Amino acid sequence: MKRFEKVFEPKVALPLITLIATVFRVIPLRYKYLFGYDPYFHLAYIEESLKAGKWINFLTIAGGPWGTKISHPLGLYLAPYYVYKILKIFGVSLYDAFRITPVIFGVLTIIFFYLAMLNFYGKKEAFFSAFFLSIMFGHVFRSMANYYRGDNYMLFWYSVALFGISLAIKYASMEEWKYRRFAFYLIPAFASGLAAIFWQGYYPIFVFLLANAFFMAIGTFLLDKKEHFMDSIVLVISTVVGALLAIRLGEKYGYGIMTTSFEWIAKKFGINLGNIRDVYLWSHLMILVPLALVFILILCVLGKIRNPRIKYISLIGSTFIITVIIFLMLNKYLEFWKGILTWIFGSAPILEIQKTSFKDLFAAYNILPFLIPFYFLRFKNPKISDFLHLGLIFPSLLIVYYRTRFLFIGSMAIALMSGVGLVNLHRLLSTKLDERKTLALSVSLLVVIPVISAGLGFEKVYAEKPLINDHWIQALTWLKDNSNENDVVLSWWDYGHWVTYYARRSPIAQGGSSKWVALYYLGKVNNNQLMARGVDYAIVSYDTALKFGAILDTANVSKEGYFLAILPLVSKVGALIFQQGQYTITARPGKEWSILINTGTAVFSPKEAFLEYKNSIIKLNITTKNVADAYVYLNLNYGYAVLMSEKTFNTTLAKLMFTNEYSKDYQLVYSDGGYIKIFKFRHPNVAVEQTENEIIFKFENATGTGLGVFGYLENGTQVFKKWYSVKGKTEFILLKDQVNGTVIRYAYAEGKKIVDRGVFRKE
Repeated sequence: MKRFEKVFEPKVALPLITLIATVFRVIPLRYKYLFGYDPYFHLAYIEESLKAGKWINFLTIAGGPWGTKISHPLGLYLAPYYVYKILKIFGVSLYDAFRITPVIFGVLTIIFFYLAMLNFYGKKEAFFSAFFLSIMFGHVFRSMANYYRGDNYMLFWYSVALFGISLAIKYASMEEWKYRRFAFYLIPAFASGLAAIFWQGYYPIFVFLLANAFFMAIGTFLLDKKEHFMDSIVLVISTVVGALLAIRLGEKYGYGIMTTSFEWIAKKFGINLGNIRDVYLWSHLMILVPLALVFILILCVLGKIRNPRIKYISLIGSTFIITVIIFLMLNKYLEFWKGILTWIFGSAPILEIQKTSFKDLFAAYNILPFLIPFYFLRFKNPKISDFLHLGLIFPSLLIVYYRTRFLFIGSMAIALMSGVGLVNLHRLLSTKLDERKTLALSVSLLVVIPVISAGLGFEKVYAEKPLINDHWIQALTWLKDNSNENDVVLSWWDYGHWVTYYARRSPIAQGGSSKWVALYYLGKVNNNQLMARGVDYAIVSYDTALKFGAILDTANVSKEGYFLAILPLVSKVGALIFQQGQYTITARPGKEWSILINTGTAVFSPKEAFLEYKNSIIKLNITTKNVADAYVYLNLNYGYAVLMSEKTFNTTLAKLMFTNEYSKDYQLVYSDGGYIKIFKFRHPNVAVEQTENEIIFKFENATGTGLGVFGYLENGTQVFKKWYSVKGKTEFILLKDQVNGTVIRYAYAEGKKIVDRGVFRKE
């Protein structure tokens, strides 16, 4: 038992936890590709900026056909860049530096969390809390190699802030540190301010810190430890310093999402943000901080009342009054807050913003939530730190409940409660047992539970693999080599960032669902709309077909009449048999193919069937027996079949992907035989070429009569606008010094109708 106890010594525990945390997070390095979608956009931006020799504010290979301003604060891109600058002397590439940056900050988060818990509680609580954070998939997922995400930084800075608070609380009982310890609150002040330049959604760090101060004040009141009222006040003030720092840094490094998304709401309600330029920071400084200080001061005054009954009645009354004030303020800005809360807790057909299910919780935290109730055993004889942590716990549980997106942010609270809860449970049971039984209990609780949790976490991490594959890389690389730099690409929004990175072309949709793209795949977008958006290429794929349900949800159309099922090939003996769930397709080749569909309740033949094999796709002659509203596509290159209803068969997605009967407005330019296909949209197209002094506009199918050229600065300010007559021309040349701006948009028109658009950077 004594040997076992040595594991909890900081000189052993911290290196061990650091090693475990690192191992779990470098597992994805066995893959050469990045995980998910967003990291490709971030890396593309860093690479394009390095190519330009400066941090550009406008990316022309995104947000087609207009390009996009970079909305993330610059720190999101600076961090991996400086990791690269430091490590490149060892031969580390920018790509690999980008891959390992999440690991660095994820592991640092765990180190600071461990040190904070050591100060708040003790060796065992610190060990298990940090250990659980190290191995739980909920935290590993967004802090592992190959998956670069901004919320990793926010949680890192909060761990730094928590460490600073723990130092102030630790030294509160030492007379010589009575006042000097308040200097430690500069750590959360700077940590919260710096967090603002690393992620658009950094706001939880301010919520956590303010809630920490709020609950610490309640604990001070209930425990009658008056010296900590000043801690609460100073912590609130530290968030003011942090907010002011965030405002100052925002001028140089960019602001959070509540600047771009909600500034218009502030103007609508006559809220003058002044130099703050961030709706949350304005709310924090003008509303939340004053309310928090008023509440703490009220508790401070009420704490001096000796009569317990009067004391608590006064507390209830004061709480009621403050609640009324908050309600009145919320009511005054009801639409303002409604807009913000709808954005935070709204629903959409995107997995990460759905409500969290038990399945999601188990995937993220495995068995650890079952230890949470034992955390609250602390409140039999609580310390001030127990109340302080409620400021992390309650907001975390709330956001975890509402969105799977926040499972990562909530992971620290879960780790804290489960780690402390495990130690509490062990102490509770061991007090009633003899030495031998206590040893057995220790092994079963302090060894078996962590090992099981680690095993489940490892299994989940090891099972993760990149969504992208060689098919996509080859297709997008081909597109890069065989298209114009100003061409615009239509793909399902999930794959937009891949188009930006590998093809270096501008996708119509990326980083967020697009109803317009969904309607396009359903055949509800006409050619005029395509031309008005500048679409030059359309991508269809096996992956897109798998998302057919999401397409219907995003398009917000009735699902009645739509049906699509993909069935893998399971047997070639005697006949081709494709099966998935209750559906089976049996296909026998011949001059006339015999194709039977079994749904479990009926057997029938399709109206039409198509076969793709090697480099061709043909319509099959089929025997017709008991024909139903069904269409079949068989792919022998990849071994799958698609069963569709007539309504689905007539969509643009199905026509392009599964038949050779698509519109003549499309030309198949790339196909790998049934996984990805790229079509060129035939229309009056503009190709842009540049020389040292000239911009050359070349017109394919030159039916246009006018060319609009618009120049913009990096900050998006328009500095040039002019229309030119190009009727009958196949080429038009502009001298570069005639066009102001670094980012150029163009519109090619036939009369008043726009027939092509695009954007490019003036070299």
